[in-house]
Amino acid sequence: MEGADRRAGGAHRRVTPERARRIRAVLDRRQPDLRIVTDSVHKGHNLSAIVRSCDAFGVLHMHAVVDDADFRAFRSTAMGSQRWVEIARHPDIGAALQPLRAEGYQIVVAHLDEHAVDFRSVDFTRPTAILMGAEKRGPSQAGLELADVAVTIPMVGMVASFNVSVAAAILLAEAHRQRDAAGFYARRRLDESTYRRLFFEWGEPRLAAYCRRHGLAYPELEPETGDLLDPDWFADVRRRQAGSASV
Repeated sequence: MEGADRRAGGAHRRVTPERARRIRAVLDRRQPDLRIVTDSVHKGHNLSAIVRSCDAFGVLHMHAVVDDADFRAFRSTAMGSQRWVEIARHPDIGAALQPLRAEGYQIVVAHLDEHAVDFRSVDFTRPTAILMGAEKRGPSQAGLELADVAVTIPMVGMVASFNVSVAAAILLAEAHRQRDAAGFYARRRLDESTYRRLFFEWGEPRLAAYCRRHGLAYPELEPETGDLLDPDWFADVRRRQAGSASV
């Protein structure tokens, strides 16, 4: 606690007003009902590129079916972009997709088959999960069976397909275009609890980690300045800790 307390001590400001405004501006555009699901995409650089596209187009949630070794490799190449996108790992594609289907999401899979449609014909303003398969094998059969529609990206060159991260970015760009035209980025769409949690975690990542380690509720931040609303919060925590230690 001493390190966190010293960093916040005196008149030292942890989150500048400019930083607070930037965080709010990003959170105001996050799309809670637009998600990416990766089905055994193993290469760390591909996963990292997909996460960066998620952040760029306002996607808050990514679901990944990936093993421990590949996930560790991904985290080492993500260069901090995973801080801005909530990544859930799943043991298999059914565990990733079935809860989303139960919540009413349409599952759009990038896959070329006889029933695939042009990706621009899909209504991405609906709650949507975009399923991306491994680059060589494509989506698993289980993933294809859970999908509602297969889409293809028209190409006019010699290469047969896009890199998986490039394809994901193209699909997200179309989803962004449709949602922007529908006004989805012009109003806050996150619920208040999620908004406040992320505002604190993004603005105060070290203090948030400290609170999680010690089972403390996050203190409230003033949304305009990023200051703690309770200036005595650190002192109260120290007193509680001292009382616990003396018992």
